[in-house]
Amino acid sequence: MNQSALLRPDWTPATVALMVLGFIVFWPLGLAMLAYILFGDRFRSFKREANTAAEGMFDRCRHGRYRGPHFSTGNVAFDDWRKAELDRLEAERRKLDEMREEFDAYLRELRRAKDQEEFNRFMRDREAAKRSGEAPVQPTT
Repeated sequence: MNQSALLRPDWTPATVALMVLGFIVFWPLGLAMLAYILFGDRFRSFKREANTAAEGMFDRCRHGRYRGPHFSTGNVAFDDWRKAELDRLEAERRKLDEMREEFDAYLRELRRAKDQEEFNRFMRDREAAKRSGEAPVQPTT
């Protein structure tokens, strides 16, 4: 039997014992255990719903799809200006994302070139050591 089966929000011997022990040690602990026994299932569904809502909002914000309320202010000139500014900012964000991707590709190529150069140096040193009959020199880090 696993621990979660013993402490499910129900009137089990374990939960009743913990509630009584909580009241004996410090009465708020017993009260908290009583609340868990009575309302534990509701807390679980509330937590699940809250997490689902928060994840949805986080995903929308992270992927740039959340733009705040899309309501009209009634001022057509302001709404047109706001839309133009948001479009301009979105284009600027795309441009920055492209620049970041180019820089990341540059760094990957730079690391690859450095690794290739270090590998070639190792192979040259190894071949030179074989020809001279010495043990290869170990680099110090």
